[in-house]
Amino acid sequence: MELFVFALTVFVLAIFVGFEIITKVPPTLHTPLMSGSNAISGITLLGAVIAAGAQHTLLTTILGLLAIIVATINVVGGFLVTNRMLGMFRRKD
Repeated sequence: MELFVFALTVFVLAIFVGFEIITKVPPTLHTPLMSGSNAISGITLLGAVIAAGAQHTLLTTILGLLAIIVATINVVGGFLVTNRMLGMFRRKD
């Protein structure tokens, strides 16, 4: 139980720190930051596939599947936003 409380504490702190960092980023840095975020989300997606595929318990399988879904949404959304932002800088013919 102590390990679960520790992991939950780290998770909640990571959410708080991530939110605070992202909200302070100026708009000019969003495209480079988004590409780095997509790379990290790809790594997260790979880890989620490994976690779901291990099937230690039903809970880890469900959490792994949930992580796959969220990371996939994050990767696809990141690529769509990056593509749209880069499209704003293209020359119009």
